[in-house]
Amino acid sequence: MNIRVKKLLDEAIVPSYAYEDDAGCDIYSAEDKVIKPGERIQLRTGLAFEIPTGYVALLWDKSGLSHRQGIKTMGGVIDSGYRGELLVGLINLSDIEYEFKKGHKVCQMVIQEKVTATFEEVDELTESHRGEGGFGSSGK
Repeated sequence: MNIRVKKLLDEAIVPSYAYEDDAGCDIYSAEDKVIKPGERIQLRTGLAFEIPTGYVALLWDKSGLSHRQGIKTMGGVIDSGYRGELLVGLINLSDIEYEFKKGHKVCQMVIQEKVTATFEEVDELTESHRGEGGFGSSGK
């Protein structure tokens, strides 16, 4: 699959896959920015994408950033019709600030087929093994 990418800033880095079998490609920061504890920011990538019709791009955490630094990716659905700059929403869940530099990996992007559901209002739902069991219903 070919994804068309437009550089909006000279320093922008086109996404790449670290390993051949990776599902997610790395998205890079196009700016230097500090994110303080509890703060939410939008980080520029300097890129715009042309996601093919019938597909969607989903942004996910980089494991190291989320597990080691407490940096969580927010939002992250890029529809095929969007042509503006990809801005990555982030929140710092740790108690220390984190500094992004131009060229740092920010998140990963997964391209997948889009499914459009239809919604049917009904009076009853079919029975299931779980039923109405909510959080923790499967035990420890």
